Amino acid sequence: MALSLEKHKMPVQDPKVRAHNFDEVALGYDEETAVAEAERCLHCKVPQCRKGCPVSIDIPKFIGEIKERNYDEAIKTIKESNGLPAVCGRVCPQENQCEKMCVLAKKGESVAIGRLERFVADRAMAKNEPVEPVQYAEDAQKVAVIGAGPSGLSCAGDLAKKGYKVTIFEALHKAGGVLSYGIPEFRLPKDKVVAKEIENIEKLGVKIELDSVVGRVVTVDELMEEEGFDAVFLGTGAGLPHFQGIPGESLNGVYSANEFLTRCNLMKAYKFPEYATPIKVGKNVAVVGGGNVAMDAARTALRLGAEHVYIVYRRSEAELPARKEEVEHAKEEGIDFQLLTNPVEVLGNEEGWVKGLKCIRMELGEPDASGRRRPAPVEGSEFELEMDTVIIAIGTGPNPIIAHTTPGLETTKRGNIVADEESCATSKPGVFAGGDIVTGAATVILAMGAGRKAAAAIDEYLQEKRSK
Repeated sequence: MALSLEKHKMPVQDPKVRAHNFDEVALGYDEETAVAEAERCLHCKVPQCRKGCPVSIDIPKFIGEIKERNYDEAIKTIKESNGLPAVCGRVCPQENQCEKMCVLAKKGESVAIGRLERFVADRAMAKNEPVEPVQYAEDAQKVAVIGAGPSGLSCAGDLAKKGYKVTIFEALHKAGGVLSYGIPEFRLPKDKVVAKEIENIEKLGVKIELDSVVGRVVTVDELMEEEGFDAVFLGTGAGLPHFQGIPGESLNGVYSANEFLTRCNLMKAYKFPEYATPIKVGKNVAVVGGGNVAMDAARTALRLGAEHVYIVYRRSEAELPARKEEVEHAKEEGIDFQLLTNPVEVLGNEEGWVKGLKCIRMELGEPDASGRRRPAPVEGSEFELEMDTVIIAIGTGPNPIIAHTTPGLETTKRGNIVADEESCATSKPGVFAGGDIVTGAATVILAMGAGRKAAAAIDEYLQEKRSK
């Protein structure tokens, strides 16, 4: 039988139906589809796909196990490198990482590595097998992890497996970081996936202390000097929203995407009044930005009852930073893409509420420092869109609380913590950092990769410390 150059399609909910519910859009492969997809793998002698994986999963091995229907071995292989496989199988940008490197991608479509990872992870999760807790030595060293997001969870899981007693300090009332507050239910189910992945890490023996704002209730220095932690990992992410600085951004009805998604995902505003978190969208919603967060906000607004939802983005479709799949899903659901368009003012009524968005058309000029063509306004092309809600999704930065309360911790001009790319070591001895707090807002899997690197470096540091 000839090798198919196309991936097996992912079954999804009908767009007309899913646009009105928060159930997961992608339904996952069944067993026969997964095995058939696994059979497309060429098992290259030098597997390029592994080079594209930030956590270095042995991709050909786990796919080979699926092909033989050895699913227990497949998940075992994945979990050697990845503590959150059901999450990564859903939200990783595989098309820019492992799948981009796949040899098949040169002539057709790559093997659906992400979909196969999800299949194996979901199958293992459904079995609900017990996690073997770590047996800690009486004199086990202690590590504090600040932030229960992807980098912190990944670092904590790896350190626990190495025999360290790990406590995660999480500022919010739920663990998960961006997995809990940022990514919507229809892309990443919270109870079915996120909570279970976190439970598995806790079952290793990792403690998670919620509602613990490090820098307020306790400082990094106090954790090390008074509470006996031998090392600290900072994985606090980038949760401080950026705004454009245009007139009208302080009007009622203007949200940062961060606040909007946190209200919906973490505080369950979509279940109001069952949950006491009100949120107002009205008929017309504009989301400013073109990344995954913008797609998440737009598709969430649609599900909350908005009749017209616009993505307002200053470049063309070719420059959209969002995943191709997310853009396709948004279009299928009826999101209106206003491309080469930039807001210049949020318009308000006499009561101080949003009533419109004044925009200007853009054209692409010469490439800027990022290599993308720089957008420039087209003179005299201003126009207005009638609007009830405006959501700003143009990026986030680090919260300054840790930097301001930790003497000797070097930061960049933007407030990111300076850390060595390989060891994740900061300017402060015994303190390591990784993920968005170092790189700025990036992907879940890159944050996890940093968490794993940091765990290995912390292990090396603590072994050396003990031997002195």
